[in-house]
Amino acid sequence: MANAGSRCLATTLSFFLVSAAILLKGAAQILPVQGQNLVTDNISVVEGEVAIISCRVRNNDDSVIQLLNPNRQTIYFKDVRPLKDGRFQLVNFTDNELRVSLSNVSLSDEGRYVCQLYTDPPQEAYADITVLVPPSPPILEARDDLVSEGNETELSCTTMGSKPAASIRWMKGPEELQGETMVEETYDHMFTVTSRLSLTVTREDDGVPIICIVDHPAVKDLQAQTYLEVQYKPEVKIIVEFPEGLTREGENLELTCKAKGKPQPQQINWVKLDDDVPSHAVIKGSDLLIENLNKSYNGTYRCVATNSVGESYDDYILYVYDATSDLDPAAHDSRAGEGAPQKMDHAVVGGVVAVVVFAMLCLLIVLGRYFARHKGTYFTHEAKGADDAADADTAIINAEGGHNNSDEKKEYYI
Repeated sequence: MANAGSRCLATTLSFFLVSAAILLKGAAQILPVQGQNLVTDNISVVEGEVAIISCRVRNNDDSVIQLLNPNRQTIYFKDVRPLKDGRFQLVNFTDNELRVSLSNVSLSDEGRYVCQLYTDPPQEAYADITVLVPPSPPILEARDDLVSEGNETELSCTTMGSKPAASIRWMKGPEELQGETMVEETYDHMFTVTSRLSLTVTREDDGVPIICIVDHPAVKDLQAQTYLEVQYKPEVKIIVEFPEGLTREGENLELTCKAKGKPQPQQINWVKLDDDVPSHAVIKGSDLLIENLNKSYNGTYRCVATNSVGESYDDYILYVYDATSDLDPAAHDSRAGEGAPQKMDHAVVGGVVAVVVFAMLCLLIVLGRYFARHKGTYFTHEAKGADDAADADTAIINAEGGHNNSDEKKEYYI
């Protein structure tokens, strides 16, 4: 009994293995033929446009081609359309191709279409149709109509009803910025996308375009644009209208204060630091005129401009030269912070003079000691006995230091 059961089990197992081998062999024979003989392509089409479905056969042996919809209903059998949907039209039919167009594509047309070749066994290839729904034009909104420099503002950009979900990019002038994106799927499997952008503005951002760009495979160049409105403090600069060169005694000085801001400065004032503006100075709006200059007018003159954001100023340092001054005008600049004529410190002058005198005294002392050490000793001896000599020759001969002594000295030195 045991031997009989073993033989039965072995026979069953052998039959199973043979069957599996036959099936695997058949599959190995069918799959390459299917991939080789029947070809189609996936399709992406924008809603409302036309999709082209192509079933192509290589090395066809007169087998019949047909096209089925995702519900496995026959659209075309060879060149005959059994399906009563006039949006499907035959574009081309040959032994090697069945090409069909589907017009006015809607979301309900999305799915997997089947190209079928009547061979033994039948072969199938699949074409997936994806319907793209373009997004709505973006809505760009700014939290603030006006923003002051140094403050933060926020913008939002929203696009609705797309499939698949769109992506949003931000541009500030030529610079690309990164926003925070939120994607929401609606009840009809569409997508609403919102991106928010936060940025801190400067005065250079005033008038710069902010662009919201929507990227989606169904559309191109879909964007919205707005402009930043930035308020900032005035920019102030003092211009010397007259004179062109040095400011000399007796001449006139005319200054103009140029102020630019957003909003434009409502008020411009002239003041003199640590003192009052000369009583006879004439101020007309942004202009300051001082006639008949003298050195008592020296000092720093400041122009202050104010708007709703704040105030700014620029300084001009006035230094009045003598009427006959011939300094290089290019060496004089009365702009604040860029240098101005400086009064000579008398203590410094005195110190320099003292150093020079001390150096001269030291030099004299050194020279005196030098000459004292190197000068010769000279003696003049009056000839002894010259008074008793009868004549001058006798006195020289008899005198000490006469020729005889000279000879002796010469011999001594030799």
